[in-house]
Formats: sequence, C-alpha cells, structure tokens
Amino acid sequence: MLAADPGASIASIAAEAGVDRRTVYRRFASREDLLAAIYEARLTAIESAIEDARLREAPVAVALHRYVENIIAVNRAWPVDLARMLADDDVRARRDASVREVDAFLERATEEGLLRDGLPEGWAGALLVQLMHLVSRQLPELSPARAADVVVDTLLNGLGAS
Repeated sequence: MLAADPGASIASIAAEAGVDRRTVYRRFASREDLLAAIYEARLTAIESAIEDARLREAPVAVALHRYVENIIAVNRAWPVDLARMLADDDVRARRDASVREVDAFLERATEEGLLRDGLPEGWAGALLVQLMHLVSRQLPELSPARAADVVVDTLLNGLGAS
C-alpha cells in the first residue's frame, strides 16, 4: 500500500491487512515507527541480497545474475523508496555501504571484461538499478530468476540487433 500511496493512513493499512488499527498501533507507536520498520526490513534484505551474491568472490557473471535476482525479489517484497529515510544517518550509512559494495563489484566486472570500459562514471550502476526497478514493476509475471535473465541480458547486450 505504501508503495502505491506513500500517504496511506494507518487505518487504511490496517484494513488492508485485515486487522484493527489498534492492532497496528500496539506494534508501532506511530506511522513513522511503521515506516522505519519497513525501511529497516528493506535495508536488511538488500544487505542479505548482496552478501548472498558473493560479489567479491564469485565469478562476475554468476555474482551479477545472483545479485540482480536477489534485488528483484527484494524490490517486489519491499516496494518502497528508501529516499524518505536517507535523512537518518544510520540508514544513509547502511545504504551507502551497500552502494559502495555494488560499485566495487561493477568495477571488478569492468576490469574482468564483463562490462565495457570507458563508460561515464556510475553509468553501469545507475542503469542496473533502473533496469531492476523496471523489471520488478513491469514484468511481475516473471520469476526473479527469469527477470534477472532479462536484466542481465539487457545490461550486457543492449537492445540492438547484433
């Protein structure tokens, strides 16, 4: 609900979940506490996705696919934007650490020849993020693994006919 309507009320969230809003308030003292819990869960899922992909040690093609597959699953399970929480120093630090880990991996992928050298700085990472978000929302019928196939193929091969 919050992905579709960031201003959704606790009452509407509770109704959608099939519980009374008092049930929600027993768990979360405020709407901000609920949002913080959601963002915490998404950040933790992202960190687990990165760890599971083994970006530092797995072969780059394998790690790329696994990372993309994992992040697509995270995007679908937690379809909320972290931008609202980046004012929180701890959240920002955790997000920045994840970004650095992926950037280092993409640099490794370039050094090992999987990605083309000479692209503008940050371009591969920005494109990868957008492709993962796009496939997460536009192709929900695809499993995360199949969706990752589409993203990785598009990232590595583009859309042009060879």
